[in-house]
Amino acid sequence: MRIPDFRLFLITDRKYFSATCHMYMALETILEAGVRAVQLREKDLSQKELLDMAIWMRELTNEYGAFLFINDRVDVALSVRADGVHLGNESLPVSAARKISGGGLLVGVSAHSAEQAFEAERDGADYVTVGPIYETTSKPMSGCPLGIDALHAIRRKVRIPVYGIGGIRLHNAREVREAGADGVALISGILGAGRLKETTEEFLRLVQ
Repeated sequence: MRIPDFRLFLITDRKYFSATCHMYMALETILEAGVRAVQLREKDLSQKELLDMAIWMRELTNEYGAFLFINDRVDVALSVRADGVHLGNESLPVSAARKISGGGLLVGVSAHSAEQAFEAERDGADYVTVGPIYETTSKPMSGCPLGIDALHAIRRKVRIPVYGIGGIRLHNAREVREAGADGVALISGILGAGRLKETTEEFLRLVQ
């Protein structure tokens, strides 16, 4: 199993695009620019629609040597031979995901507090996303922004990779890395940008 070694983690949201084909084109541009980890997170799709999208994304991420994570759905992740699954607070426990997958998937967990991050590590998660670090409108998150100091404190106590998420933009991405995060997870920071290639390349430069 490959070890996570990426600095920028893109999370999909097709609502930024007028058509799914436009999202596919955008993702290819982003991968060409250097992103090496993508999480498929489209909760309102039917099972067939999600599987079809996952199949396409597996083909594309394989072409660029990028990791593919599926949000929540271990069955879909296994079906398309994704690299991993990402679990939220109301998802399966890490142990259940491991059992179902036979240990063949990386398992990431969303954490909205230090306690949740510590619990994810204890449960055997391979990495954790911590946030929201800043104010964000991209996705529902629990509680108020944690801030840089909280991220730094979590990073000092958690040994697995930590990715900051929530409200991260070009002007603050570097301080997230300087706080100790192994990388940043982005939705609107890239998908909401007008110049996808240039924005992606600038984020990658900032978080190296």
